[in-house]
Amino acid sequence: MTGSSVPAGEPPGPPPPGAPTRQSEFEDFVRARSGALYASAYLLTGDRGLAEDLVQDALARTWRSWKRLHRTANAEAYTRRTMYHLHVSWWRRRKVAEVATETVPERAGEEPDTALRLAVHAALLSLPATQRAAIVLRYFEDQTEASAAAILDCPVTTLRARVQRGLRRLRNGFPELVIGGDPGTRLARWESEFANVKGEANA
Repeated sequence: MTGSSVPAGEPPGPPPPGAPTRQSEFEDFVRARSGALYASAYLLTGDRGLAEDLVQDALARTWRSWKRLHRTANAEAYTRRTMYHLHVSWWRRRKVAEVATETVPERAGEEPDTALRLAVHAALLSLPATQRAAIVLRYFEDQTEASAAAILDCPVTTLRARVQRGLRRLRNGFPELVIGGDPGTRLARWESEFANVKGEANA
């Protein structure tokens, strides 16, 4: 994915002399935020190519609305909301081909961090897209319940239920990722891996 690429669209009119153009402002936004957007997309899709496609599609829609978004400083929230909705839509169309992994495959010679990353991605891909999105928003992006619900356009009660159902499935299907057996315990190993991905995205 080229960080500074701009999706196709109608070019903006000429700005006043010395003023940044709408296109240059959008390119700055893409350069600054595409890494973090890609990290979220990769956790959602589990595939680098699909993650790139998801980010590019969301950015294309952001570009088409840029005249409004750059004035309201709402570009990233709009892009993330678009990305999450696109992902759910993709998953619903393609879920027949998506394989839920019941167990983490054994991979000889993998480093511990790599094995954990593979386990996290396999576990996430076992969830329905709506539960996966809710967990990524709450645990990877540290969104509040209110902000995560706003991004997914659902009530907070629905968001909370998706998170709870998703965590229950993960604890039952992937107990090796859970610290302790208390249902209220946060998934500390998940949080560690999410922090690693977030650090790479923002490096």
